[in-house]
Amino acid sequence: MKISTRFSDSIHLLAFINIYSGKIPLSSENIASSIETSPVMVRRLMVELKNAGLIETTHGMPDPKLAKPADQISLLDVYLAIEKDKPLFEIDHKTNPQCIVGGNIQETLKEYYSQAEVAAKAKLNSTKLSDVIDRILVKQKEKEFRQTNKE
Repeated sequence: MKISTRFSDSIHLLAFINIYSGKIPLSSENIASSIETSPVMVRRLMVELKNAGLIETTHGMPDPKLAKPADQISLLDVYLAIEKDKPLFEIDHKTNPQCIVGGNIQETLKEYYSQAEVAAKAKLNSTKLSDVIDRILVKQKEKEFRQTNKE
């Protein structure tokens, strides 16, 4: 089973727009080269982010912008824009009901998964895009420092 990276790719896309705005053309090709995906996938994500009110775009112009400041965009906003109502965790419903485990696992996990989902969404809601961008910039500065101070 392939795990979707649409959520992390969307955060990547938004951080890229914020960091590189006014420095390079923000074409889907440039963004895609950073994410290592196709420009088509970037455009699809951008449509969903635009529909959710997280970015503004002008057709034919490689200049998307965040629709609001990065400290007003939570990771939960991004998650909901991209994944909609998709649960964070999936329970396998194809189990043997005649087995003690198979017959009881769904209801047992449902409660735990629900608790974990609430906690995860609360953390995503309290984490802002600006937090992610700040950490990216700090990590880059540390890399540059190490490179220039190699002996």
